[in-house]
Order: sequence, then C-alpha cells, then structure tokens
Amino acid sequence: MFDAIVITMGNYTSHIPPPCQEEVLVRFADDDLLVVEKPAGLLTVPGRFVKDCVLQRVRFDYPDVVVLHRLDLDTSGLLVMSQSKHATSELNRQFREREISKEYLATVFGEVEKVKGEIGFALRPDPNDRPRQVVDEQEGKPALTRYELLQIVDGNSELLLMPVTGRSHQLRIHLASIGHPILGCDLYAHEDAFAAADRLMLHASRLSFTHPSSGERMSFASEAPF
Repeated sequence: MFDAIVITMGNYTSHIPPPCQEEVLVRFADDDLLVVEKPAGLLTVPGRFVKDCVLQRVRFDYPDVVVLHRLDLDTSGLLVMSQSKHATSELNRQFREREISKEYLATVFGEVEKVKGEIGFALRPDPNDRPRQVVDEQEGKPALTRYELLQIVDGNSELLLMPVTGRSHQLRIHLASIGHPILGCDLYAHEDAFAAADRLMLHASRLSFTHPSSGERMSFASEAPF
C-alpha cells in the first residue's frame, strides 16, 4: 500500500498521488491513430516528480505515439494520439481549427437553473499560484464553454459540457466562476464541493474527429465511471 505525499497548495491539500492501478484502455489503433481511455489519477504525460503516465504506458506497444492533447491528472476519459507524421500534422490542424468535437460529463455543486447556457470568461495563468488559472477579461485569452443540464440529483447537477476552446482548467474554473464548482475539485471548489466526492467528477465522454488518411468521420463514446 502506498501513501500520498502531501503538499500544501492554496486553501487545500494537494498531493503527489499514489500509483494508479487502473489500466489505460485502448479503444482504437491503426497506423495513424491511437484512441485510449485514461483513468482518473494518471497523468497524460510525465510530470516533474511522477513519471508514470498514459504516454509511458502506451509506448511499450506503440513506440511512435505522439500526444496531441491532455486531460488533467484527476480527469478520466477519452484521448486521441497520433502514430504518424501525417496524422500529427492533420490532427493538430483539426484541433487548431476546432474541427474536433469534445464532450464531458460533470457533476457540479448546487442546482443549475438554466437548461442550456454558455460561459465565456477569459482566462490566464496565475503566476503567483501555479497551476491555477484566473478569470481576467483584460489580459486573459478568450474561452468558451457550452453546457446542458441533464438532471439534478440530491441537490447537485449533472451537466453535459461542450468546450469550444481548450484553455488549461477551462471547465473547472468556468463552472466555479458561476457558483457551481465541479465536485471533488481541489483547485477551484469551495470546501463543501471539494469534500462532496472522492475524485474530480469530470469525465471526457465523447470525442469526434476526421481520420487523417481515410477522411472518415470517427466518433467515440465513454460512460462516466462515477
């Protein structure tokens, strides 16, 4: 049994997590692509102290794989990676031109009133408290999140999230900024929301893109484990 190493960060205790025992599930693989499901508690790429990550694990079987986007340590769900130079170039273009569609499922604190809505606060890093981001309409980069209310359970709301942009921590800080932080969020949630779940209640549930070689539109779905 491994114990976490605790480090004080802001108002909460962050930690170097214990080893992640869950597997990375391969959903699709060919000469161009690799689509996987990342468990919560595993980094996408190596960190400063923790080297175990999705990239290191899949490289045993797919040595040419390249990471194109990331999920936070505590977020689970779908990732697409490339296995050829052509795929890297084409998928990066699709990300840049927002042709790749991503959806997330989240459980947030409190009852969200609107059935559908948008959150458009500009974001920038907080240089005095990394890795936190802050809302800054003057100096921040534009960020847009669309959401739909799925249901309310025990006074909290289950949401479908559709980020239009892909800023760091965008979903977490956008929801916290409207008074509905994601349950279990150690960076932006208030004490009650942070303590309401034993993990970050955020899952990358759907990913759609165009295959870089065949031109076929591909879509993958994953059920939230919480």
